Amino acid sequence: MKNFLARLAAKKTLRVVGLMSGTSADGVSVAIVDIGPTGVKVLAHDTYPYPLAVRRQVFSLFSPDTGHVDGICRTNFVLAELFAGAVVRLAAKSGIRLRSIDLIGSHGQTIHHMPQVGASAGPAGRRRVRSTLQIGEPSVIAERTGITTVADFRPRDVAAGGQGAPLVPYADYVLFRDRGKNRAIQNIGGIANVTYLPAGCEVEDVLAFDTGPGNMVIDRVVQRITGGRRAYDAGGRMAARGEVDRRLLGELMGHKYLRRRPPKSTGREEFGTQFADLAFRRARGRGVSGADILATVTAFTARSIAEAYRRFLPGPVDEVVLCGGGARNETLVRMLRSELRAAKVFVMDELGISADAKEAVSFAILAAETVRGRPGNVPSATGARRRVVLGKIIPGGRS
Repeated sequence: MKNFLARLAAKKTLRVVGLMSGTSADGVSVAIVDIGPTGVKVLAHDTYPYPLAVRRQVFSLFSPDTGHVDGICRTNFVLAELFAGAVVRLAAKSGIRLRSIDLIGSHGQTIHHMPQVGASAGPAGRRRVRSTLQIGEPSVIAERTGITTVADFRPRDVAAGGQGAPLVPYADYVLFRDRGKNRAIQNIGGIANVTYLPAGCEVEDVLAFDTGPGNMVIDRVVQRITGGRRAYDAGGRMAARGEVDRRLLGELMGHKYLRRRPPKSTGREEFGTQFADLAFRRARGRGVSGADILATVTAFTARSIAEAYRRFLPGPVDEVVLCGGGARNETLVRMLRSELRAAKVFVMDELGISADAKEAVSFAILAAETVRGRPGNVPSATGARRRVVLGKIIPGGRS
C-alpha cells in the first residue's frame, strides 16, 4: 500500500473523479479531471438524480426524529452503490476507460453537521466537541470501480479544531485566484458559501464561510405551493411572478446566524424544512400569496449573501463568480446583481469550468492533495488550528 501510494503521488498528472452530493440531496454530481503541472482540465461531467425513493430516504435522515440508525446504516451503502454507478456511467458515456482513472474523491452525503462546540456526556466525562457526519461508504465505491477512493474529508479538520466546512476554498484558490482582481467565488447550493480571494493572495489570505441559505428555503417553498409537484423553481420563473414582501424579508434577515462572525458554517439544522415551514405558515397567515413568499425567500438568499459581504469581507469585491444550482436561477442572479451593484456578477462557465461541475471538481483536487500528502483545508475558513491532510484512503482493486 505504501509503495502504491508513493507511485501514485509521484505521477505528474493524475486523472481523478470528483463526486459531490450537496445539502439539496437531489443527486450526485460527477466530474472527471486531469490534474497536472499545467493546471486542471475537466474532461467530462454530469449529474445523476437520485431515485425518488432514495431522495426521500436521505431526507428522512436529516431529522433526529426520523433519522434512525438502521436507515443510516442502509443508506450509507445504497448511496455508495449510486456513486460508484455514476462513475461507471460517466466514464462509459465520455469514452474514458476506468483503468485510466487513478483516483476518486468522494464528498459523500452530509446528513448532520454540528460545527458549534457543544457539551457531550460520555464515559470520560463531559467534553466540548464539534461533529459532522457524511455517508456514502467509500469501500463500496473502491470495490465496484477498482479505483482508489479518498472520502470523509471533513472530520480531520474538525479534529484539528475546525468546523469541517467550507472545504472548497483550497480548490477555489487553486483554480481562480487572480493577480489583479479581488474575487468572491459564490456557491449557491442548498446552502450558500463564499470564498474571498484578494488580488495576488496566498492561501493564508483566503477567507471563506457559509453565508446562509442558498436554494434550500426556496426549494421547500416551491414544494409547499405546488403540493409537492415541483422540487425547485426552474430558472426562477415562479419567483419572477411574485413580489417581495418587505415585512417577511425583514423577519428572515433577523436570523441570528447572519450576524455570527466567521469562521462559520451551517446546514439544514438552521435553514431546513422546519425553518422554511414556519416562515411559510406565518406569511400565509397574514395573507401573503404563495408567489410572493417565493419571491421573498429568493430575495432572502440574495440579500443574505450581499449582507455577508458587507459585514465580513475585509475588502472590496471586483468580481462575483457564481456556481452551484442557484447560478441557473435567473431571478436570484438578477436580485444578487441588484444587491451588489459595484461588482461584476457572472456565472463560472465564463471562466471555463461549468458552474454545475465545480464542487465535484473541488473534491477531485482535494483527493489529489491527500494522496500527495499535502493539506487541503484552509484554517482561515474553517477555524482549524493548523493545516492538515484530509480524508481517508481506501485502496482500489489495482493497488
